[in-house]
Amino acid sequence: MIIVIGMAAREPVTRHTRSIDIADSTRYATGIPFNDFRTLRDTNGLHWNRYNDDGFWAVTRHADIQTVSLKPEIFSSAVGHVNLWDLEADALEARRSILEHDPPAHTRLRRVVSKAFTPRQLRGYESSTRMIATELLDRIQVTHGGEWVEMVAAPLPIRVIISMLGILPEDADYMVELSNHLVEGTTAEQPLPDNAYGNTTPLPLLPFASPASHGLYEYGKKLGEQRLAIPEDDLVSVLVHADVGGDRLTPAEFRNFFQVLVFGGNETTRTAITHGAIAFAENPEQWQRLQNDHSLLDSAVEEIIRWSTPILHMRRTAVTDTELSGTHITAGDKVVMWYPSANRDASVFDEPDMFNVGRVENPQISFGGGGPHFCLGAFLARMEIKVLLEEMLARGLQPRTIERLIRIPSNFVHGVKAVNVGF
Repeated sequence: MIIVIGMAAREPVTRHTRSIDIADSTRYATGIPFNDFRTLRDTNGLHWNRYNDDGFWAVTRHADIQTVSLKPEIFSSAVGHVNLWDLEADALEARRSILEHDPPAHTRLRRVVSKAFTPRQLRGYESSTRMIATELLDRIQVTHGGEWVEMVAAPLPIRVIISMLGILPEDADYMVELSNHLVEGTTAEQPLPDNAYGNTTPLPLLPFASPASHGLYEYGKKLGEQRLAIPEDDLVSVLVHADVGGDRLTPAEFRNFFQVLVFGGNETTRTAITHGAIAFAENPEQWQRLQNDHSLLDSAVEEIIRWSTPILHMRRTAVTDTELSGTHITAGDKVVMWYPSANRDASVFDEPDMFNVGRVENPQISFGGGGPHFCLGAFLARMEIKVLLEEMLARGLQPRTIERLIRIPSNFVHGVKAVNVGF
């Protein structure tokens, strides 16, 4: 059992406190505030960011994020919450997914699905991914462009992940709808009524405090019951029949696993694909390089992921007094890793503010800084982006113009609601 000490209120060292509120979602309405992150990286020590009645240490340097990621025995995912805000104990337990566990409990859960996400296993999905990409690009080629999120970036990853899970293809739009509402739950306003999707659960007990989570839970529950009775060759069957340390996933573990897989398998890759198209339209010479040299495909995928950084932060909680970047951290302090800042760290990346498909040294940190919580879907995301680029190149589909870009003002997801891309 972990005993957290040092929880008494205290005033952090003044020199570490700045006027920048990096958690203010309105700061992200026009894009990631990279200048603010640069200021924080260039300031000695960590930045104490006020948040609600307390605050957190903002970790903005590449090396520091790796340190936090690789030391779960000091920086815990299970204590507290992985998002900025605190949860009551009952809410934390109700919402606890694989993200809110430390080893060995995390290892137990990760083992359930890890085999389905190995590079070898995912190669089996490459042909179906290519078929989906071909269908979507055929449509947008006819119109010489269109609303990129709706026509390509959203349907591609959701159709891939639902085929892995065993969700019916005709339910893809419903999964996108639910995911969209979950993202909206990270903004300043919750657009859904509390009882949407038949929800009767208090919102604090639901992921993203959104009734869309209830809709996702209910869909997963029904599908899980079907696969428990008649298993098929899909990931939901693996989840409901898995032998996990001599037992099976509890209903709560299954529903939270299902929610993470749908959201993670959809939202992050969709965001990367969206920002990739924007980046190529704004940097046409980079598309020309890729068109002239297809050996740059792998480095282009890594650069798209670095450039887009789909998930902006994750929180840990210190379970013992420690020190990071010369700053004393007290047990019980929140420590928040800001991935877009790490991906623009000039001490790691040459010309970090340049989109460069031929970047040789690219230890991008969008999938986490290593350690037990390295993203399960990293290989899947890379495969989907690479297949899409290959099919665009084969058609000579070069992103040329960007219009009607609507961003999502979220401090958690680097989201784009809509954008018209001309080819």
